[in-house]
Amino acid sequence: MNWADLWAALALVLILEGLLPFVSPRGYRNMVQQMATMPEKMLRNVGLGLMLAGVVFLLLLRD
Repeated sequence: MNWADLWAALALVLILEGLLPFVSPRGYRNMVQQMATMPEKMLRNVGLGLMLAGVVFLLLLRD
């Protein structure tokens, strides 16, 4: 892995993070409000699940 790969991955994360608020600002706002009411443990579990899914996806792509 080189630095260009890392910067490209960061750029893709920013693009994907910006898609939902761009396409559906109202839906994004509702999602954030719902997340604000979720217990911390549930948010941590969701975050962990997303990270694990990302690692698995990355491993599948790199092989």
